[in-house]
Amino acid sequence: MNRFQQACTLAVLAFWVMAVGNSCTAAPPQPPVNVAADDQPWDAGDQLLVAFDRSPDDIPGQPGSAVTMYVVQQKTEENGVYREATTIDAGASASPRISVTIEKTPNGDPFWFRVAAKNAAGEQSAWAAAPSSATASQQYFDVARAGFFGVLLLVCGAIVAFIAAARNGYRIKIRKMAGLDAIDEAVGRATEMGKSCLFIAGLQDLNEIETIAGITVLSRVAEKAAEYDATVLMPTSRSLVMTAARETTQAAYLAAGRPDAYQEDRIYYVTDEQFGFVAHVTGLMQREKPAACFYMGQFFAESLLLGETGNEINAIQIAGTAQPAQLPFFVAACDYTLIGEEFFAASAYLSGDPDQLGSLKGQDMGKLLVGLLLFLGCGDLTIHELTDQPWAPRPVNVIRDTILKTS
Repeated sequence: MNRFQQACTLAVLAFWVMAVGNSCTAAPPQPPVNVAADDQPWDAGDQLLVAFDRSPDDIPGQPGSAVTMYVVQQKTEENGVYREATTIDAGASASPRISVTIEKTPNGDPFWFRVAAKNAAGEQSAWAAAPSSATASQQYFDVARAGFFGVLLLVCGAIVAFIAAARNGYRIKIRKMAGLDAIDEAVGRATEMGKSCLFIAGLQDLNEIETIAGITVLSRVAEKAAEYDATVLMPTSRSLVMTAARETTQAAYLAAGRPDAYQEDRIYYVTDEQFGFVAHVTGLMQREKPAACFYMGQFFAESLLLGETGNEINAIQIAGTAQPAQLPFFVAACDYTLIGEEFFAASAYLSGDPDQLGSLKGQDMGKLLVGLLLFLGCGDLTIHELTDQPWAPRPVNVIRDTILKTS
């Protein structure tokens, strides 16, 4: 090797040593400044806001900035151990002051925070701590649920508007429900045959909305029974249901002008035990052979037993429930079945009351809005999966995080 080659080799080695030495001795970035922690305003009381100014080595928008991320740590005791709360990409925004929301901070518990800067090599600055602890507190209004509040206002506004329109004579159109229209026919058939009508209001107490809906239908059945001079049999599995049913039936007979025809002992309590009650009812059906059977309320495994017994005695059967598992049995065994919301709409449908009809129509507008949100969310997810194109912001995220706030 001649002198020129030796000189070149030594120069390359010297340059490499200097480069490595500089990289090894490069100082870590400077810490962020003005770190502050405070309660997140207008929230549910479980979030804190941590804000700080960028490290002097972090220049937003400049390629090769000495800072790539910030690490935020928290602790729940003044002398406790810090743990990582979140990390922030330094290039996510160009603002000179960075703020981040820390979630899952229970209402009333103090938290201490500190922040450090990191460069691309993983070197970390000294910690910069907030001067004092921060405590989350619940506010009167949660801004994160403003979207949900807007939906609530739309639905309530629609209900009020339709009620006002119905009171002013606007005809609210409700689609026909064959099961409710068949009540008059069923009671009339029982009258012609000289037989009774059997009414079962489910197996639950009055704290269940389905039981209340069943009592509402009972009012119409009792009214027609009083008008046609028919008998209503009603065994119950709850004492409070028995009392409410007696009051409802008595009021129906009184409104029909036949208070003397009301027979209190036809509505009675049997037992709270499920299959003990069902055994009594099926035995009663075999003995009395009612011409019309009404099952309105919350039912369970006994639904098919009641329906098949009614089929055996050739009774007209009308059922209504919101239990998805029992609807197939009622649909298969009964002549008419009120499915889910048809059952709950029975009161408005039968009474024709403007307030109830307007409320029902307003709720339909709310359901239309919910259906639209579902359509937008499903459509967005489908397009995203098929095209793999990101949306900013994606409608499904807005619906979930702003309107519904489910995450």
